[in-house]
Amino acid sequence: MNTSHPGQGHVRAMTDDDLALVRQWRNHEDVRRYMYTQHEITLAEHQHWFQRAAQDNRRHLLIFELESIPLGFINLHEISAGNVADWGFYIAPDAAKGTGRQLGRTTLDYAFGTLKLHKVCGQTLAFNERSLRFHHALGFQQEGVLRDQHFDGNNYHAIVCFGLLAHEWQAKN
Repeated sequence: MNTSHPGQGHVRAMTDDDLALVRQWRNHEDVRRYMYTQHEITLAEHQHWFQRAAQDNRRHLLIFELESIPLGFINLHEISAGNVADWGFYIAPDAAKGTGRQLGRTTLDYAFGTLKLHKVCGQTLAFNERSLRFHHALGFQQEGVLRDQHFDGNNYHAIVCFGLLAHEWQAKN
């Protein structure tokens, strides 16, 4: 699988060869502070996650590349028989401005075009203003707020829930 879009890069399946780089991105402070689990992920923990997730045919672990350079990770998890999936993602901390937007557009083209998903759902911590703007810019609709849903060890935080339907994405693009 290799889905290319001119000027947007492409997504491909994550492999064992990507583990070290994805773990490095995930453990970077700029990424970790917006995650539900904010501790540094150990090598053993990361390998166990990948082995388990890679065997689940409802999970699509993807790497976003631009000009053959890996710049982001995406997890699309089909959560229902109705072709509804949750997504999570992050980009390389040193990626150029605009990389996230390219990752989002390419991934959604893949989700709705190749995977034939009906809906992609996302969640973000309410204080993550960049992610809130990002989802709105891609056409996601806010579907709810889970008040004080996440406890980070010190404080409770609301989670904002988003959804984007295939026909909404196709009408916009």
